[in-house]
Amino acid sequence: MPWAKVHDMLRKIPETLTFKRILLIMLGTAIATFGLHNIHQRVDITEGGVLGMLLLLDHWFDIPPSITTPVLDITCYLLAWRFLGSRFILLSIVSTTSMSLFFGLWDLFPPMLPDLSGMPLLAALLGGVFVGIGVGLVVRQGGSSGGDDALALVISHLTHWRLARAYLFTDLTVLGLSLTYIPVQRIAFSLVTVFVSSFLIDIVKDGVPDAMRSLLPGRRNGNDDNGNNGSDDTHQA
Repeated sequence: MPWAKVHDMLRKIPETLTFKRILLIMLGTAIATFGLHNIHQRVDITEGGVLGMLLLLDHWFDIPPSITTPVLDITCYLLAWRFLGSRFILLSIVSTTSMSLFFGLWDLFPPMLPDLSGMPLLAALLGGVFVGIGVGLVVRQGGSSGGDDALALVISHLTHWRLARAYLFTDLTVLGLSLTYIPVQRIAFSLVTVFVSSFLIDIVKDGVPDAMRSLLPGRRNGNDDNGNNGSDDTHQA
Protein backbone atom coordinates (compact mmCIF):
# COMPACT_ATOMS: atom_id res chain seq x y z
CA MET A 1 0.00 0.00 0.00
CA PRO A 2 1.75 3.24 -1.11
CA TRP A 3 2.56 5.49 1.82
CA ALA A 4 1.48 8.54 -0.18
CA LYS A 5 -2.07 7.18 -0.34
CA VAL A 6 -2.05 6.39 3.36
CA HIS A 7 -0.86 9.91 4.18
CA ASP A 8 -3.50 11.42 1.89
CA MET A 9 -6.24 9.34 3.52
CA LEU A 10 -5.16 10.31 7.04
CA ARG A 11 -5.04 13.97 6.05
CA LYS A 12 -8.66 13.86 4.91
CA ILE A 13 -10.05 12.24 8.07
CA PRO A 14 -11.25 15.47 9.77
CA GLU A 15 -13.11 16.77 6.71
CA THR A 16 -14.50 13.37 5.73
CA LEU A 17 -15.60 11.76 8.99
CA THR A 18 -18.00 14.44 10.19
CA PHE A 19 -20.50 13.69 12.95
CA LYS A 20 -23.48 14.11 10.61
CA ARG A 21 -22.02 11.82 7.96
CA ILE A 22 -21.14 9.10 10.46
CA LEU A 23 -24.60 9.34 12.05
CA LEU A 24 -26.35 8.95 8.67
CA ILE A 25 -24.11 6.02 7.74
CA MET A 26 -24.96 4.31 11.03
CA LEU A 27 -28.67 4.94 10.44
CA GLY A 28 -28.41 3.45 6.96
CA THR A 29 -26.55 0.34 8.09
CA ALA A 30 -29.01 -0.13 10.97
CA ILE A 31 -31.95 -0.09 8.53
CA ALA A 32 -30.30 -2.38 5.97
CA THR A 33 -29.12 -4.98 8.51
CA PHE A 34 -32.51 -4.92 10.26
CA GLY A 35 -34.19 -5.96 7.00
CA LEU A 36 -31.56 -8.58 6.17
CA HIS A 37 -31.79 -10.11 9.65
CA ASN A 38 -35.56 -10.03 10.11
CA ILE A 39 -36.70 -10.73 6.53
CA HIS A 40 -34.04 -12.11 4.18
CA GLN A 41 -32.51 -14.63 6.56
CA ARG A 42 -35.88 -15.89 7.84
CA VAL A 43 -37.67 -16.14 4.47
CA ASP A 44 -34.69 -17.39 2.41
CA ILE A 45 -34.89 -14.41 0.09
CA THR A 46 -31.39 -13.37 -0.82
CA GLU A 47 -29.61 -10.40 -2.35
CA GLY A 48 -27.06 -10.41 -5.11
CA GLY A 49 -23.42 -9.43 -4.73
CA VAL A 50 -21.63 -9.46 -1.41
CA LEU A 51 -24.84 -9.08 0.62
CA GLY A 52 -26.17 -12.28 -0.92
CA MET A 53 -22.86 -14.02 -0.27
CA LEU A 54 -23.19 -13.15 3.44
CA LEU A 55 -26.52 -14.96 3.56
CA LEU A 56 -25.17 -17.92 1.59
CA LEU A 57 -22.21 -18.38 3.96
CA ASP A 58 -24.51 -18.02 6.96
CA HIS A 59 -26.78 -20.78 5.62
CA TRP A 60 -24.18 -23.37 4.55
CA PHE A 61 -21.36 -22.78 7.02
CA ASP A 62 -23.21 -21.13 9.91
CA ILE A 63 -20.81 -18.19 9.79
CA PRO A 64 -22.71 -15.13 11.06
CA PRO A 65 -22.74 -11.95 8.91
CA SER A 66 -21.15 -10.06 11.82
CA ILE A 67 -17.95 -12.00 10.97
CA THR A 68 -18.18 -12.40 7.19
CA THR A 69 -19.12 -8.75 6.57
CA PRO A 70 -15.71 -7.25 7.47
CA VAL A 71 -13.77 -10.20 5.99
CA LEU A 72 -15.40 -10.01 2.55
CA ASP A 73 -15.50 -6.23 2.47
CA ILE A 74 -11.87 -5.76 3.48
CA THR A 75 -10.85 -8.30 0.83
CA CYS A 76 -12.75 -6.39 -1.85
CA TYR A 77 -11.39 -3.03 -0.68
CA LEU A 78 -7.80 -4.29 -0.74
CA LEU A 79 -8.29 -5.56 -4.29
CA ALA A 80 -9.72 -2.22 -5.40
CA TRP A 81 -7.52 0.11 -3.34
CA ARG A 82 -5.76 1.58 -6.35
CA PHE A 83 -9.09 2.33 -8.09
CA LEU A 84 -10.93 3.98 -5.16
CA GLY A 85 -10.40 7.41 -3.66
CA SER A 86 -9.32 7.88 -0.07
CA ARG A 87 -12.65 9.39 1.01
CA PHE A 88 -14.49 6.32 -0.27
CA ILE A 89 -12.14 4.04 1.66
CA LEU A 90 -12.51 6.02 4.89
CA LEU A 91 -16.29 6.12 4.72
CA SER A 92 -16.49 2.48 3.71
CA ILE A 93 -14.41 1.48 6.74
CA VAL A 94 -16.98 3.25 8.91
CA SER A 95 -19.94 1.65 7.13
CA THR A 96 -18.41 -1.83 7.13
CA THR A 97 -17.72 -1.62 10.87
CA SER A 98 -21.22 -0.32 11.48
CA MET A 99 -22.77 -3.13 9.41
CA SER A 100 -20.90 -5.74 11.43
CA LEU A 101 -21.87 -4.17 14.76
CA PHE A 102 -25.55 -3.92 13.85
CA PHE A 103 -25.63 -7.51 12.58
CA GLY A 104 -24.23 -8.55 15.95
CA LEU A 105 -26.77 -6.37 17.75
CA TRP A 106 -29.80 -7.82 15.93
CA ASP A 107 -28.50 -11.34 16.63
CA LEU A 108 -29.00 -10.65 20.33
CA PHE A 109 -32.75 -10.20 19.91
CA PRO A 110 -35.56 -12.51 18.76
CA PRO A 111 -37.21 -11.70 15.39
CA MET A 112 -38.84 -8.28 15.51
CA LEU A 113 -41.11 -8.68 12.48
CA PRO A 114 -43.80 -11.26 11.67
CA ASP A 115 -42.69 -14.36 9.77
CA LEU A 116 -43.39 -13.61 6.11
CA SER A 117 -42.45 -17.07 4.80
CA GLY A 118 -46.01 -17.59 3.59
CA MET A 119 -45.99 -14.26 1.73
CA PRO A 120 -42.71 -14.29 -0.24
CA LEU A 121 -43.71 -11.47 -2.60
CA LEU A 122 -44.44 -9.16 0.34
CA ALA A 123 -41.18 -10.26 1.95
CA ALA A 124 -39.28 -9.50 -1.27
CA LEU A 125 -40.82 -6.05 -1.57
CA LEU A 126 -40.39 -5.14 2.10
CA GLY A 127 -36.87 -6.55 2.21
CA GLY A 128 -35.96 -4.52 -0.86
CA VAL A 129 -37.31 -1.40 0.83
CA PHE A 130 -35.16 -1.90 3.93
CA VAL A 131 -32.01 -2.61 1.92
CA GLY A 132 -32.69 0.13 -0.64
CA ILE A 133 -33.29 2.88 1.90
CA GLY A 134 -30.49 1.75 4.20
CA VAL A 135 -27.85 1.31 1.52
CA GLY A 136 -29.05 4.48 -0.21
CA LEU A 137 -28.32 6.50 2.92
CA VAL A 138 -24.81 5.06 3.08
CA VAL A 139 -24.10 5.64 -0.63
CA ARG A 140 -25.44 9.20 -0.40
CA GLN A 141 -22.74 9.96 2.15
CA GLY A 142 -20.05 8.70 -0.24
CA GLY A 143 -19.46 5.29 1.31
CA SER A 144 -20.46 1.72 0.54
CA SER A 145 -22.63 -0.73 2.42
CA GLY A 146 -20.28 -3.53 1.45
CA GLY A 147 -17.69 -4.72 -1.01
CA ASP A 148 -20.13 -4.76 -3.96
CA ASP A 149 -18.90 -1.46 -5.36
CA ALA A 150 -15.24 -2.33 -4.92
CA LEU A 151 -15.68 -5.79 -6.43
CA ALA A 152 -17.59 -4.42 -9.42
CA LEU A 153 -14.81 -1.89 -10.06
CA VAL A 154 -12.18 -4.65 -10.04
CA ILE A 155 -14.19 -6.80 -12.46
CA SER A 156 -14.81 -3.82 -14.73
CA HIS A 157 -11.09 -3.00 -14.78
CA LEU A 158 -9.95 -6.55 -15.49
CA THR A 159 -12.59 -7.37 -18.12
CA HIS A 160 -13.10 -3.88 -19.59
CA TRP A 161 -16.83 -4.32 -19.06
CA ARG A 162 -19.10 -1.42 -18.31
CA LEU A 163 -19.56 -1.09 -14.55
CA ALA A 164 -23.29 -1.81 -14.85
CA ARG A 165 -22.47 -5.15 -16.47
CA ALA A 166 -20.02 -5.96 -13.66
CA TYR A 167 -22.74 -5.30 -11.08
CA LEU A 168 -25.12 -7.59 -12.98
CA PHE A 169 -22.47 -10.29 -13.17
CA THR A 170 -21.92 -10.33 -9.39
CA ASP A 171 -25.65 -10.29 -8.64
CA LEU A 172 -26.52 -13.14 -11.01
CA THR A 173 -23.49 -15.19 -9.91
CA VAL A 174 -24.51 -15.07 -6.25
CA LEU A 175 -28.17 -15.68 -7.06
CA GLY A 176 -27.09 -18.70 -9.11
CA LEU A 177 -25.06 -20.06 -6.18
CA SER A 178 -28.04 -19.40 -3.92
CA LEU A 179 -30.00 -22.01 -5.91
CA THR A 180 -28.12 -24.55 -3.78
CA TYR A 181 -30.35 -23.69 -0.82
CA ILE A 182 -33.16 -21.51 -2.17
CA PRO A 183 -35.86 -22.89 -4.52
CA VAL A 184 -36.12 -21.43 -8.02
CA GLN A 185 -39.40 -19.66 -7.27
CA ARG A 186 -37.83 -17.90 -4.31
CA ILE A 187 -34.88 -16.84 -6.46
CA ALA A 188 -37.49 -15.11 -8.63
CA PHE A 189 -38.60 -13.21 -5.55
CA SER A 190 -34.95 -12.42 -4.88
CA LEU A 191 -34.81 -10.76 -8.29
CA VAL A 192 -37.73 -8.59 -7.15
CA THR A 193 -35.74 -7.62 -4.05
CA VAL A 194 -32.67 -6.77 -6.16
CA PHE A 195 -34.73 -4.56 -8.47
CA VAL A 196 -36.56 -2.76 -5.64
CA SER A 197 -33.42 -2.17 -3.59
CA SER A 198 -31.42 -0.92 -6.60
CA PHE A 199 -34.19 1.49 -7.59
CA LEU A 200 -34.55 2.85 -4.04
CA ILE A 201 -30.79 3.27 -3.68
CA ASP A 202 -30.87 5.60 -6.68
CA ILE A 203 -33.88 7.51 -5.32
CA VAL A 204 -32.30 8.04 -1.89
CA LYS A 205 -28.91 8.92 -3.39
CA ASP A 206 -29.88 11.15 -6.31
CA GLY A 207 -33.59 11.92 -5.98
CA VAL A 208 -36.52 10.74 -8.11
CA PRO A 209 -35.58 12.42 -11.46
CA ASP A 210 -32.02 11.03 -11.54
CA ALA A 211 -33.25 7.65 -10.32
CA MET A 212 -35.67 7.43 -13.24
CA ARG A 213 -32.85 8.22 -15.67
CA SER A 214 -30.74 5.51 -14.04
CA LEU A 215 -33.20 2.91 -15.34
CA LEU A 216 -31.88 3.55 -18.85
CA PRO A 217 -29.54 0.84 -20.23
CA GLY A 218 -25.98 1.04 -18.95
CA ARG A 219 -26.68 3.01 -15.75
CA ARG A 220 -26.68 1.89 -12.16
CA ASN A 221 -26.10 3.84 -8.97
CA GLY A 222 -25.16 6.93 -10.94
CA ASN A 223 -22.49 5.28 -13.11
CA ASP A 224 -22.33 6.08 -16.78
CA ASP A 225 -22.11 3.76 -19.77
CA ASN A 226 -18.35 3.61 -19.58
CA GLY A 227 -18.33 2.39 -16.02
CA ASN A 228 -17.18 5.71 -14.61
CA ASN A 229 -18.38 6.88 -11.26
CA GLY A 230 -16.88 10.32 -11.37
CA SER A 231 -13.82 11.58 -9.54
CA ASP A 232 -12.39 9.22 -6.99
CA ASP A 233 -12.81 11.64 -4.14
CA THR A 234 -16.22 13.11 -4.96
CA HIS A 235 -19.10 12.44 -2.61
CA GLN A 236 -22.53 13.81 -1.88
CA ALA A 237 -23.26 15.37 1.48
